[in-house]
Amino acid sequence: MKLFFRGVLLLAAAALIGESLELLVNIILAKQLGEHGLGHYMSIFPTVILIIIIASLELPISISKFIAEKEEKLHYSMLKHATALTVIITIAMVAIAIVVLPFISVFNSYHPLVRWLMVALIPMISFTSIAHGYFMGKQQMGKLALSNLFRKVAQLILLTGIYQLFSFDKETAILIALATFVGSEFIVLIYLFTSYWLQYGKMKSQANQMMSGRFVAKSLMAVTVPTTGLRLFHALTNAIQPFLIKYALSATGLSDVAATEQFGLLAGVAIAIGFFPAFIAHSLLVVLIPTVSEATAKKDIEKLKMLLRRVMWITAAYGLPVIIFFLLFSEHLTILFFHSSSAATYLELLWPSFLFTFFLIPLQAYLIGLGLINTAFIQSVWSTCISFSLMYFLGSRPSLGMHGIIIGMNAGSVLLMLLHYFSVCKAIGITTWLRPKNEFHY
Repeated sequence: MKLFFRGVLLLAAAALIGESLELLVNIILAKQLGEHGLGHYMSIFPTVILIIIIASLELPISISKFIAEKEEKLHYSMLKHATALTVIITIAMVAIAIVVLPFISVFNSYHPLVRWLMVALIPMISFTSIAHGYFMGKQQMGKLALSNLFRKVAQLILLTGIYQLFSFDKETAILIALATFVGSEFIVLIYLFTSYWLQYGKMKSQANQMMSGRFVAKSLMAVTVPTTGLRLFHALTNAIQPFLIKYALSATGLSDVAATEQFGLLAGVAIAIGFFPAFIAHSLLVVLIPTVSEATAKKDIEKLKMLLRRVMWITAAYGLPVIIFFLLFSEHLTILFFHSSSAATYLELLWPSFLFTFFLIPLQAYLIGLGLINTAFIQSVWSTCISFSLMYFLGSRPSLGMHGIIIGMNAGSVLLMLLHYFSVCKAIGITTWLRPKNEFHY
């Protein structure tokens, strides 16, 4: 447990710095791009995340689970086959991207070079994923923490430097913002893959047990395919969400420009601030996946129960005070970005979405570690369908508008968290009050 909490604290400390830098990046983007430009940038970013998920194939999760569950003598052979498999898949994905991206209409309203940035991003993410999965499985969280810091520092320095030295039109300014993001990923690749390659070289001299490439591919794909499906579903819905919101708002009589500006305030200001504390939840996720996987492989039910209790208490201990702080100081926080009362109102109304997502993220890690990825996927589909339906039907009503959108977003987060929570409790034999079932009396 000491290793678990040390990893969480290390990642959380690094993530706090990283998220603070991310806020600075968003402030710079907001001032440089303006409301409409920020909305335009936020509209394309979910598509960028979608490409990242496809390129990574969720190898960090599948490799980390394999490392956590299997004996050390099997690690070298697995990594060798995983690297060869990644090379083949990456070449195929780059070739497909070169052919397909010119025909994807979402890029038509952006600079032509944005497509080539996405092509360059694919091999970076693919090879970084191998190293990320290895260090995650070995619970060497220091390297992951440093890589996150390098990414944010590099993006901030590049963005600030370029914007101060040069002046751009809106289209080129968005291109520069995306280019600095890709550049920061390249720096992470250099650091993580170099560290990984040094440890990989040391493993050659150890007593290793070889496995067939088919067995390794089958083991990795058993986790990668459903996990990638889950992440792809989230990414696709996140990519669709901006257009759904703007379409619903347009149905209320708002112009396309006004709808884009409102979405920019929602995504670029309120959501950016509200999900700032989620770095703790993501730190828990990174450490929980290998920890829960190892405990599940050893059938250590007591450890799983104890972990769940502690994770829930940790989340409540930071989540509730944060929400109260947002409600009390919403205008002071949003004024960092824009002098807009709308953004402050959005931040206040979204508190259920923020709070329940803080709980949702580690619960998803639990389901992955328990091998219940299909359960997480099915529940995500149901909650998203309900959320999107509410967002459209309520958001398109002139009397509600963006308030209706927010109701739908809150409903989706609350429903999904509760579904995940009940599934985890059932799987490890614990009541919804975090007590063993044999201690609960009807």
